[in-house]
Parts: sequence; C-alpha cells; structure tokens
Amino acid sequence: MYRERPARIGGAVLWTATTPAGAGPTRVLPDGCVDLLWSSRAGLLVAGPDRWAFLSRSEPGERWVGLRLPPGTGPAVLGVPAVELRDRRVPLAALWGDRSAAALAARIDEDLVGDVAARVLVGVAASRLREVGGPDPLAARVTAALAAGATVAEVADRAGLDPRALYRRARHLFGYGPKTLARILRLQRALALVRAGAPLAGAAARAGYADQAHLTRDARDLAGVPPTVLLGR
Repeated sequence: MYRERPARIGGAVLWTATTPAGAGPTRVLPDGCVDLLWSSRAGLLVAGPDRWAFLSRSEPGERWVGLRLPPGTGPAVLGVPAVELRDRRVPLAALWGDRSAAALAARIDEDLVGDVAARVLVGVAASRLREVGGPDPLAARVTAALAAGATVAEVADRAGLDPRALYRRARHLFGYGPKTLARILRLQRALALVRAGAPLAGAAARAGYADQAHLTRDARDLAGVPPTVLLGR
C-alpha cells in the first residue's frame, strides 16, 4: 500500500500510502529529511527531522501523500529553521497561517490515487524554492560528505567553517548537529547495503561501523530495535 517515486525537485521523493485495516504503528526511521504531508483525515501537515524512529499511527483507510524533501531543503521551502520542527508533526497552518494553508488545502481533491495532492505539494514547494533562490548549497555538500564517511572536522574544513559555525548552520538546515546527521546517514547506508545483498557484518564495515555489534547498538539507539527487526529477518 506504499509507493514512492522521484519528484521534480532535486533529491525529493513523492510517496503515497493507504492504511490497511488492522495495521499497527509504522516505524519511520530518521533520515535527515522534512516531509510536507497531506492526510485524508488530518489535512496538511509537516513532519520535521527526527532524531530517532517515529511511530506513525493512522486510521484504517486513511490516505497519505508525502513530499520528502532532501536534508537541508526543508527550511527553504517552509521558511523556518529545521531545529524548530525537530521531532515534531505540526499542522501546516501553524507555519503558514490558517488562510494560506486553507487555500492550499482547497486545491486538493480527495482522489483515490493522490495525484492532485501530489501535484499541489510539488508545485508549492517548487514555487517557494524559486522565490528564495533554491536551498542553501551548503546542505548538499555537508550531506554528501558525511554520507561518504567524512569526519565532522573534515566537513568543516572543506566548507571553510569552524566547527561551532558548522554546528549552528547544521541545526538550521537539518535540525541537529553534523555528528547526529552523520550517525543517521550511516545507519541508512548500512541498511541500504544489507537490502542490496550485503551480509550484516560486511555492511557494518562498509558503512563505517567498528563491527556488527556497533551497528546493532546504533540501530537500537536510533530506531528502537535491532537491524534484524528493521530488515524483517
């Protein structure tokens, strides 16, 4: 019942989901992203960047359309620092005001596949990015470097920033400091390697963990369960 596809915003992903009858909570792993959401029950929402897994609970038959913005892009679209949204799910009206959010919601038809909602979410995000000249280019550079395994000191040096300045910029862009973002990206990288066929120990080493036990501890800390549970094993 869950599908995703690339959006026409660099690095963004459109996803749709319908909650089946009898479904339990969905464990949403931290990924450094901010999501602009439409729910058939709750309307327009924003999901801020999480530091640990969020258990999402939906009503049976509830339909969701989400635009997952890449790390660091949320502040440019929403107009607020990511740290103000950290670990939160808030109505879009709380950020843009009742009138603006209501006008946006009025453009969304409750169609069965969510195509209208998807077009509206992508359209408004693209428009706001054009207005501000796009996301801060530092976000993509920091994310790519940390995802490739660079240390925070190396990232700061490449960006021409001292560590404290990088920390302040990271909180604005990602909702937390670069060390937290690096941990989140490392866990995502390890899980992706296992899903692609790598054994857990090999994935842990390639992702930058000291060993498989280190990966397991990090997964329990960030996701609340060991990687075997996350991977359905």
